[in-house]
Amino acid sequence: MQADSNILLIINPISGAIDKDGIVRSLQEEARLRKLQVQSFVTSGENDLTKLKQLLSENHMERIIVLGGDGTIKLAAEALTDQPIPLGILRGGSANGLANNLKIPKNLDAQIAVALGDSIAQLDRIRINDQYCLHISDLGINAELIKNYEASNIRGALGYFLQSIPTLFTCDYPFDFEITLNGDRFQKKGILLAIANAQKFGTGATINPEGKVNDGKFEVVIFKSLDVIEILKTLRDEVELPAEFAEYFSTTEARIQCKEPVPFQIDGEYQDSVTSIHATMCDTPLAIAVPASC
Repeated sequence: MQADSNILLIINPISGAIDKDGIVRSLQEEARLRKLQVQSFVTSGENDLTKLKQLLSENHMERIIVLGGDGTIKLAAEALTDQPIPLGILRGGSANGLANNLKIPKNLDAQIAVALGDSIAQLDRIRINDQYCLHISDLGINAELIKNYEASNIRGALGYFLQSIPTLFTCDYPFDFEITLNGDRFQKKGILLAIANAQKFGTGATINPEGKVNDGKFEVVIFKSLDVIEILKTLRDEVELPAEFAEYFSTTEARIQCKEPVPFQIDGEYQDSVTSIHATMCDTPLAIAVPASC
């Protein structure tokens, strides 16, 4: 980046389970050395998108850097609908799913170097109803887990773990899905239906082995049963899930109908229980800073 460029740092103060003050200081110090100007925007959970859009309309920014999780990255992407500003990521979420899929380093100095660097990729954006999805959205048991996690007081991986067992006992699975893809309509039953742009959940579980974040399409993935052995296999780097456990459909548009409301999440943020979603590929990708090796 050029000297005297303006950077907007979006900070989610409650995401993850880490102290973000030290991360902010490290970024500010590196920016000072590069003669870059940093302005901060701290999310509050109240009209963040409206406030962020207004800030961007009133200020010229060369780059946005997100210190938060997938939901905060999604917020930034929503604000950048009409502005081709590159976005950088600093790991600040509980699972950091998109950061993991983009191979953003875990070392803080390396993260900052990537976030401020010149290696920019084009990330597909999926429009689901009236929101963007960059990583993975799903209907079913995982969305129920996220709902329970958001209602708890414990953040980070521990919070997800503590909610996983009760979710298995309280979630009303399996679910019935009516799916329309490429003009074909069919019925499926399962514990989870994912709209996947990336390969992995933030936990490291591979649910979409052939997925690519920049191929102009997404995958509809249906997990048919709660098979513990197959679920454990998803934690391997290379995994091939049997058709009896999961089915995959690659597409640019999908309509999902449910007879009863089903829990629904987008990029790690619980939305509501829904009976219908419409997913389409967006024409404009998101410019995002990635390691040079990607």
